[in-house]
Amino acid sequence: MHLTKPPGIFDRDVEWAELARFAADGRPGATLGVVSGRRRQGKTLLLYELARATGGFYFGATEATQADSLRRLGEALGRHVGAPGPVHLADWASAVDALLALGRDRPVTVVVDEFPYLARASRDLPSVIQHALTPGRAERTASRTRLLLCGSALSFMGGLLAGSAPLRGRAGLELPVAPLDYRAAAAFWGFDDPLLAAQVFAIVGGTPAYRREYVQDDTPDGPDDFDDWVARAVLNPARPLFREARYLLAEDPDLRDTALYHSVLSAVAEGNGTRGGIAGFIGRKSTDLHHPLTVLEDAGLLVREPDPLRSGRSRYRIAEPLITFYQAVMRPAWTALEQRRGADVWRRSQPRYASAVLGPAFEEIVRQWALRFADQETLGGPVAEVSAAVLTDPASRSSHELDLVALGESPLGDGPRPLLAIGEVKWGRLLGRPHLDRLQRARELLVARPGLDARGARLLLASAEGFTAELRQLAAHRPDVVLVDPDRLYSGA
Repeated sequence: MHLTKPPGIFDRDVEWAELARFAADGRPGATLGVVSGRRRQGKTLLLYELARATGGFYFGATEATQADSLRRLGEALGRHVGAPGPVHLADWASAVDALLALGRDRPVTVVVDEFPYLARASRDLPSVIQHALTPGRAERTASRTRLLLCGSALSFMGGLLAGSAPLRGRAGLELPVAPLDYRAAAAFWGFDDPLLAAQVFAIVGGTPAYRREYVQDDTPDGPDDFDDWVARAVLNPARPLFREARYLLAEDPDLRDTALYHSVLSAVAEGNGTRGGIAGFIGRKSTDLHHPLTVLEDAGLLVREPDPLRSGRSRYRIAEPLITFYQAVMRPAWTALEQRRGADVWRRSQPRYASAVLGPAFEEIVRQWALRFADQETLGGPVAEVSAAVLTDPASRSSHELDLVALGESPLGDGPRPLLAIGEVKWGRLLGRPHLDRLQRARELLVARPGLDARGARLLLASAEGFTAELRQLAAHRPDVVLVDPDRLYSGA
């Protein structure tokens, strides 16, 4: 059975194909799938449309007691099967068996959305599902229910199939629904100007709901409207996007000490990406940060990226652009913003926006381009890993911050790992010969480093401002020099 993706779902071709394959599996025996992702990414739309397209059953859980949830589920089941009244469900064991019974005659998609709400009110629910899906159990064997559990609490959903969790080994599908990448986001917003697309992406990222409900379909009407759009759509207390960054922390039940987590995120937004830098910024010992950093990672709000040039060192970055914007621009001026002085705050915040929001976001866009969109000829091979790094120069006892380090795949034997490219990325600076010379010096240092093969490393320079005529002329005659402008980021390889 081929399921055509509904026209109301933008992008998500891979996710829809995986869900359709899972739902159409005609083999005997009930199966389990887990779908996760931060809120506002369109998971509910995907699953609701899947259930509708397959004639399946969709149930959206709410925060409620076990008895109330069972009552609501029984009512929904009664309507679905055309019963004269609600289906009586004495406990979760009978409820899960009732869901399995829906697939007795054919494959039936059964979606339980916001599953963490049910599991927190009924701690044994994962174990109940584990028992219901025991191999050889008659209720499972006689069923072709395709049960999909969905949730937005990433820390909870991540643990559902991990380690010794009851459902480990039971799922045939584990599907994350991530935000749209920067190219897909530009298409979703309808932008054909790459500079405008990058500026908006630096604030709202690739979360689909921030284009629709949260700004009432209000989009910048060209580059000249960008500043006014920020004031009326993002810094406006009457718009839902205004408080969204705060809600992202408040709605995850694992983030209990919100003041501490806000401080950690503020430290990272200010450019303190190392554990020591974060500790110094918030006035805590580095050893005290293990728990909050782990919780923020599990919640999908922080990403830890190992430094490929310094063993055992890593940097943290905020995964959600809106949180970076809130910490850098909105939080310091919250009182003024609540007094509807958003336009004044935005004018004053331009330097902070450029340095703490737009610059880092542009660097990440370039790294994603190198990882996902640059062809192998451009970077000299398939890219396996891209990150920022710090390179130490022993001769001058100085450090070089590299905005981009692209590594190839690790060799099968003990040979050195190919270093495909190193790069410098600047949003508002014209790049020229001195920037290229700096990268060449860094490459010379890396060629001498054991464990890496940097001899063919490309020198990548990316700028939204452009490049000098001298640099363009050099690049035209040197295949090891790669210049990346916004047009190439959004449409080239």
